[in-house]
Amino acid sequence: MIALVRAELLKLSTTRLWWVMLLSTLLLIGVNLAFFIGFAGNAQGGLPALDTPEWAQLAWSAGASGRIFVMILGVVMITSEYRYQTITGTFLTTPRRGRVITAKLVAGLIVGLLFALAVLLFTALVVIPTVLFAGGEVSLTETRVPAIALGTVASLALYTILGIAVGALVRNQIAGIVGAVAWAYVIESIFLAIPALQVVGKWFPGGAAQSLMSIDVTPGARSDLLPAWGGAAVLVGYAVVFAIIANATTVRRDIT
Repeated sequence: MIALVRAELLKLSTTRLWWVMLLSTLLLIGVNLAFFIGFAGNAQGGLPALDTPEWAQLAWSAGASGRIFVMILGVVMITSEYRYQTITGTFLTTPRRGRVITAKLVAGLIVGLLFALAVLLFTALVVIPTVLFAGGEVSLTETRVPAIALGTVASLALYTILGIAVGALVRNQIAGIVGAVAWAYVIESIFLAIPALQVVGKWFPGGAAQSLMSIDVTPGARSDLLPAWGGAAVLVGYAVVFAIIANATTVRRDIT
């Protein structure tokens, strides 16, 4: 199994896809942080001032927005093999398809964790100097950095696995990417942004990941999300379900 995981990581590392997705992730987070900095303390925008713990919470949570790119990366990790017909050689080398899919899931988990570490480092390099320059204090307890970091790591790792499961299910790369974008930017956004729909949205992967962060910048805006322990349980459940779906849809299908 270790050899298979290494092989999957080698496949990914020999392409430009991983660093393109990483740069895209950091660019998106950088844009969000620039917005938070530019409109900090704006009464009309409702953003807290730069020197407040509330602003730091908001800024640290920007890292979770990169989940769309790791999800796309997960989709491409498996659909590219169908697109270029390398999946046949992969299964001939390792006929037990379940082991191949498991290796892809483990490799995806590792990639998601590495992306999360890069995101947290980038966020720290922006947030900490900004807060200090504004006259604020860097406090891990008041800004709930550990909880937000945990939510970011869990979100990026899970969405990579989700992307692999989606890719295994649809096999078509374009359809998989469009579906991933629609889910992350349309469906989840709607169910998490509208308070009346949060009763459903809190059970989505994005809602569960947000509950781990436990931030409350705007009073009452996130009151219907799950408790942190509930979000963690839901994320673990999704990871298991996605792994089962990815294996089941690949083992029983004709790959030709």
